Amino acid sequence: MSAELSPLTLETELPEREGPPLPQSTQETINTIVHYYRGEMGRMAGWRDRIDRTSNWAITVVAAMLSVSLSTPTSHHGVLLFAMLLITLLLLIEARRYRFFDVYRARVRQLERGYFAQILAPEGAPTSKWSASIAKSLRKPAFLMSYKEAVCRRLQRNYCWMYLILLLAWGLKISSPKISANGEPFGHVRSWTDFTENAALGPLPGWGVVIGVALCYGLVLYGSLHKERHEGELAHGEVHV
Repeated sequence: MSAELSPLTLETELPEREGPPLPQSTQETINTIVHYYRGEMGRMAGWRDRIDRTSNWAITVVAAMLSVSLSTPTSHHGVLLFAMLLITLLLLIEARRYRFFDVYRARVRQLERGYFAQILAPEGAPTSKWSASIAKSLRKPAFLMSYKEAVCRRLQRNYCWMYLILLLAWGLKISSPKISANGEPFGHVRSWTDFTENAALGPLPGWGVVIGVALCYGLVLYGSLHKERHEGELAHGEVHV
């Protein structure tokens, strides 16, 4: 395909020519920074909105599955296991979105700390570290945190509580009495054997389901207690997402 028909051509494929003019005065530079700040704020807010939507979907899933499972004693405990699977999927999606959000949030915070805060209340000699950091990010954008760190951070912020609620509801459902066909309760759980029998899921034995849930929540506990190697945004204040 020729360069004229291509919707986007890499700059390395284009012939060398003079680019658009750069700001020539202090006023032009200030206007450029202000417009750039607005643009980065818009991108950050857009990704923040995507994160909030995923969290809202997860909360809705938990509430709906709890309502279905606990509304009647005859409902199957597998509904709660399915809810755990769904919020795990939403957690992974949100972690991916959070990594993009973190890039634009970092640029905005660097502008605020290095430029706007210095205008409002100067401290020490002006430095160009913040502008050089943003320029490097613009030339070669890169994620600032790993996927694992993003999962752990979103787990610590919101999802650990959803997992805990589902675990409590699942334990209540498994330990509750069985219901016979005519609605009369029988077979109260009095031992570990009764508990594992109630945890059976189709062809899967109850002990296998219990072990699987325990392993899953072992990972949830690890992610909830995991400490990052660096402070990140917490190094510059208490407000974080």
